[in-house]
Amino acid sequence: MKVNLNTDIFRSAINKVLTVVDKRNSRPILTYALIKAVDNRIEISATDLEVSAKVCIDANVEEVGTFCVNAKNIFDILRELPDGEVQFEINEGENTLKLSFKDIHYTLLVYKNEDFPQLVFNNENNEIKMTSQGLLDVISKTSHAISTDETRLYLNGIYLQERDSKLRAVATDGHRLSMVDTEVDVNGIDSLTNGIIIPKKGVYELKKLAESDPSADIKLSLDDSFLYANSQDTYFLSVRLIAREYPKYQAVIPSKTSFLLTADKDLLFDAIRRIKIMSNEKSNGVRVHLKDKEMTITANHPSLGDASEKLPVDYDGKDMEIGFNAKYLIDTLSIFNTGEVLMELNNELSPVIIRSSAAPNHMGIIMPLKL
Repeated sequence: MKVNLNTDIFRSAINKVLTVVDKRNSRPILTYALIKAVDNRIEISATDLEVSAKVCIDANVEEVGTFCVNAKNIFDILRELPDGEVQFEINEGENTLKLSFKDIHYTLLVYKNEDFPQLVFNNENNEIKMTSQGLLDVISKTSHAISTDETRLYLNGIYLQERDSKLRAVATDGHRLSMVDTEVDVNGIDSLTNGIIIPKKGVYELKKLAESDPSADIKLSLDDSFLYANSQDTYFLSVRLIAREYPKYQAVIPSKTSFLLTADKDLLFDAIRRIKIMSNEKSNGVRVHLKDKEMTITANHPSLGDASEKLPVDYDGKDMEIGFNAKYLIDTLSIFNTGEVLMELNNELSPVIIRSSAAPNHMGIIMPLKL
């Protein structure tokens, strides 16, 4: 086989699949990328058997062929090459790839493509269409609440479910929850009635796919075990779903609340960041004292000192002191745009709902912290 193509385009394509490559080295072939040259384009695929990616790019294919090459090795080479045209070829009967750029020459060992896993990247029967921005919006509003506790696998991802003919996305780690509803046609997709869980690595790769072309439309499709994504028929993903039942997240959402607080998002966000500096490193705990038209945020560090800040809020409920993990508050508030945020609460121990009238489809919930 013999192919000529642009170095920068080739480098970018390898980079897109590189994060999918198996880091555990469980099988040597999974550290390799499959490269297939056909019809004036090349297809580059990688997998760790949980998440798979394929990228198609234009190339001048003089002779077709398929081979496997170490993904990190070829990316490291391309990263050091100047922009321009690179040529690679494999002579018949040889197991070496000759890669050339002007006076720069590499010879790389390649594997037989027959050893590479067979990958599937679509299921046209259960298809959802979203814009890249729509998918990025769902991920940005929920991914911060994904649990990192690997003993609770069912919380290590984003839960997608059909709810009132909308696509609902939920993430929680047991201490906070983030939920967003999106207007997408999901009717007739049975697996979304019961819901699916997209693992954290799959969420990261979906984010990468959506960011690669923010103006693109994305096709999502499902079968019993996988979610497939297709961006412009040039960038494909296959993500194995978490085969667990998601907890009854609705039980965490208060059915009614007694008190409402309205605050300027930027004032509140900046104040919490300042006071967090003096919080305990393990708990990130801050105290929020509420009284008529006023919020006072305080923190005390046993070996450093303390801090407090008052800010005006619209609140006329009972006096209350609530402990919060400051990081959880910062993560939740950072999602909202400049303007007012609403906090709905009942008492010092019950979950607190955080919303914004500018984003009625999104809700954040934080459990108070005992300090």
